[in-house]
Amino acid sequence: MAVFVLDKHNRPLMPCSEKRARLLLERGRAVVHKRYPFTLRLKDRTGGDTQPLRLKLDPGSQTTGLAVVREANDGQHVLCLFELVHRGFQIKKALQQRAAFRRRRRSANVRYRASRFDNRTKPKGWLAPSLQHRVDTVMAWVQRLNKLAPMTALDQELVRFDMQKLETPDISGVEYQQGTLLGYEVREYLLEKWGRECAYCSATDTPLEVEHIQPRSRGGSNRISNLTLSCHNCNQEKDRQSLADFFATSKGLKKRLKKHGHNAETRVEHVQREQQRLLRDASAVNATRWALFNALNATGLPVAVSTGSRTKYNRQQLGIPKTHALDAACVGVFDTLRNWAVPTLTIKAMGRGSYQRTRLSRHGFPRGVLMREKQVYGFQTGDMVKAIVPTGKKAGIHTGRVAMRKTGSFNIQTKQGAVQGISYKHCTLTQRGDGYGYYLTPFTNLKGGAGQALA
Repeated sequence: MAVFVLDKHNRPLMPCSEKRARLLLERGRAVVHKRYPFTLRLKDRTGGDTQPLRLKLDPGSQTTGLAVVREANDGQHVLCLFELVHRGFQIKKALQQRAAFRRRRRSANVRYRASRFDNRTKPKGWLAPSLQHRVDTVMAWVQRLNKLAPMTALDQELVRFDMQKLETPDISGVEYQQGTLLGYEVREYLLEKWGRECAYCSATDTPLEVEHIQPRSRGGSNRISNLTLSCHNCNQEKDRQSLADFFATSKGLKKRLKKHGHNAETRVEHVQREQQRLLRDASAVNATRWALFNALNATGLPVAVSTGSRTKYNRQQLGIPKTHALDAACVGVFDTLRNWAVPTLTIKAMGRGSYQRTRLSRHGFPRGVLMREKQVYGFQTGDMVKAIVPTGKKAGIHTGRVAMRKTGSFNIQTKQGAVQGISYKHCTLTQRGDGYGYYLTPFTNLKGGAGQALA
C-alpha cells in the first residue's frame, strides 16, 4: 500500500512505496504527519513533479469503496484501497427515538403549545439525514484524499437500481406492467429469501405456508414484499392480526420462540428488516447518486461516470475478487489494472460523540449521567491508541479506538473486538479522534490465484 507524501509546506506530492517511506524516516528526511491514512511530511523539499492520479468511487448503501490509481502507458496502477463504512442506520434510529421523546413531552408537558411541524417545508434537493450523511461522508474523504495526493480526475459508478429487475432478473417488455414476479415461482423465491424457515418462530422441521405479513383484511397486498413463509401453527394463530399484535399476544408463538432460543422483540425486528431488505439499500443508492455526482462536480476536477455492468465486466475479465474497494478500482474504462493485491484500509464512521449528558431508557426516562470532562489522563473517546500490556490476561499489543473511563481503565475497540479494562498507563496516543475508526485488512486472494496484475 502506497504512503502519502507532503512537502514541507503541506502540499501533496506523489505517493511513495513503503520501503522508500522507511528510508526517509530512518535518514531523518521526513516526519509522520498522519497515521490514518499513513502520511509523511518531508523536511527538505518543496514541490516536485507529479503524475496523473485518479480517485475512483463505488457508492454503496452501507459501504462505499474508494481507490487511488496512477495512470500510465501500460495501464492503471492501484496505489491505495479504502472502504468507507457509513452509519445511516444509526442516524435513522436516533432520529426516530428523538421524535418519540418529543411526542411524549408534547402530550405530557406542553399540551397548550401548537405544533409547528406542519408549517415547515423542505428545500429542493433535500435528503433525509441518514442519506445526506452518505453524501457528506464520501465528499469529506474525497476532499481529504485530494489534500494528500495530487488528484487529476474522479471516476464514479453512477448506478441506478431497477427494483423489479432485482426481484425478477429476466423481466422485460410488457411484464413491467403485469406486476412483480409474474411467471416467477413465488414460493421458491420466498424459500430463498427467508432461509427456508418460519419467519415468525424460525422453525425448520415443518411444512411452510405462504403468509401475508400485513393481512389482506387490513389493507395488505399480494406484492412480494408483503409475503413471507410461516409454519402452520403460526399461520393459524396470526390469522387477521397485525404483526405487532401477533408477537405481543400469542402465547403459543412465545413458547415456540423460547424453544428455538429467540425472543419476541428481536424476532419482530428481524421480520421487519427482512421485509425491506431488498429495496432499502437499493433505494438509498438511487436517492443519493445524483446528489453525490453534483457534489463531485463542484470540486472542479473532471468527473467520469460509469455503469455497474462495466465494473462487473472489468472485474470478471481481469479475474479480480469482489470487494467494495476492488469494485471501486474496476470502475471506468481501461484495459489493464496492475498491483491491485494491496491491503485495504477500512474507515468506519463513528460520529463525534453526543452533547447529551443524560442517558435515557427506551421509554425516555433518565437512567444515568455521563461525566462532564472531555479528557481523562490526556485521552478522550475516539482517539486511536496503541496499548502494550506486559502481563496478565490481556497481555499483548492492542491497537484501536479507545473509549475512556473516569477511572483510567479504558476499553479499546480493535479489529478482533473490544478489549476491556486496559489501564491508561499502557496506552500511547497515535492519532486524535476525528469521528472515524480505522483498521487495515491485508489482501487475501479470494479466488486462490497468485494475486498478480492481469492484462
